Amino acid sequence: MTHVPESALLEQPLPSPGPLRQHLTSDTTRAVLAVQRHMLVVAREHLTEAGFVEMLPPIIGPVTDPGTRGSKQVDVDFYGHRYKLMTSAILYKQASLLTYDKIFCIAPNVRLEPLETTNTSRHLAEFHQIDVEMAGASREEITGVLEQLVRQIVRRVVADLPAELETLNRDPSAFETLLTQAFPAMTHTQALSRLRELGHAQNADTEIEWSGEALLSRDLGRPVFVTDYPKGSRGFYDRESQTEPGVLRNFDLLAPEGYGELCSGSEREYDYARIVSRIRETGENPAKYGWYLDLLRDGIPASAGFGIGLERFTRYIAGLDSVWQTSAFPKLPGVVSP
Repeated sequence: MTHVPESALLEQPLPSPGPLRQHLTSDTTRAVLAVQRHMLVVAREHLTEAGFVEMLPPIIGPVTDPGTRGSKQVDVDFYGHRYKLMTSAILYKQASLLTYDKIFCIAPNVRLEPLETTNTSRHLAEFHQIDVEMAGASREEITGVLEQLVRQIVRRVVADLPAELETLNRDPSAFETLLTQAFPAMTHTQALSRLRELGHAQNADTEIEWSGEALLSRDLGRPVFVTDYPKGSRGFYDRESQTEPGVLRNFDLLAPEGYGELCSGSEREYDYARIVSRIRETGENPAKYGWYLDLLRDGIPASAGFGIGLERFTRYIAGLDSVWQTSAFPKLPGVVSP
């Protein structure tokens, strides 16, 4: 299956039950879901063997991740209180470290993405993440965990599911560099410099635009970490460098071949006063994060962690045109669907 340009429009992405039946009964869907199922089996095996404990995070709460890049949160009525569907389990991952030092969870997230993301080939309104959090870890330690996890999942899919990859016309040689070489890193500043060389203008104070991510990703021959995003471009929980003010101790993992971001992560801010200050800098009222701040006031562990978008990762391994093909019941932004 050939990867289409980032700007290409999707052709009638499951607009009615007719196409849904065709989607559910296709050989492609069966092969994709087999790959995804195996990815989850391997992820659980690998992380458990590495000493991580699986936890089940909530899917609703009084607050959720505020750093969701233009998407809207979904309110639910929880017995007369306004709760949110989880856009990310980040706050609960930090809280979970009061129970175990190394945790992971695999959970659904809901983000009402802007309508223009329907045509990016990699956004869903409902998706799943493999979330990992480790107490006392540095960015370098957690990116090492991530790299090992990604490599093990790809290695096992290639070794165990050759028939499914053949059905998907995905050549296993596409992963040779991923499986044999370390993932390099570039800073946000270096990424912007490379984008300028490629003819793409990018605001230095913000996250890399989706079109820029795709362009940079097509320029890469292997997965690459982009680090050191500027303060203000990410959520208040990304820790600011103590030696480089204004720079965050965070990262993205970009897949090659134009597939773009697979994962985001960071060292976490855990100091009560700094968190309150960061929340206020975003214009939010710290009181809405009351339960979280109560934990911080009494102390939570320093940590680092990440979240891998399961559907995006599946799309990359399977070599698919669009992320909606990785879900049995995809929810594209703005598209009414089952």
